[in-house]
Amino acid sequence: MSPVENSPANPNYRQVCSGETGHVEVLHFRYDKRKVSYEQLVRYFFQFHDPTTFNKQGNDKGTQYASTIFYHNDEQKKVAEMVSEQMQDLLTDKKVPQAKYVGFKVVTKISPAKKFFPAHKEHQEYLMKNPKGYCNHRIRFKWDDVNNATQ
Repeated sequence: MSPVENSPANPNYRQVCSGETGHVEVLHFRYDKRKVSYEQLVRYFFQFHDPTTFNKQGNDKGTQYASTIFYHNDEQKKVAEMVSEQMQDLLTDKKVPQAKYVGFKVVTKISPAKKFFPAHKEHQEYLMKNPKGYCNHRIRFKWDDVNNATQ
């Protein structure tokens, strides 16, 4: 998916890795609002993802690894912005373990969702095929722990 206007349709992996398409590698999914809220999903994103790195996640570097949340409507945009601001407050106030983040400023982009293009086969269901992965698959903190510590 690309937050960039007029990005090429259905680029191949080499094109995405070139940094010239604006496409970002994302997890695209449907969820049941009766079981989990959009806010819970955004909070989870910040728990396992480093929102302080620009065009990088773990050992992976490039524009396709930009920290990005895509939204489908104004309500989702508001929720993503709210949780992003809360994450920034936690970093600023040092209420989350600093060693788990590269920086101290949330750089996550919040952009409208556009056309999604499936990843190349090797990246689809990556953790199912590679259960141990090689980086960045851990929970950095829990919102409940932070909330309980600040009350």
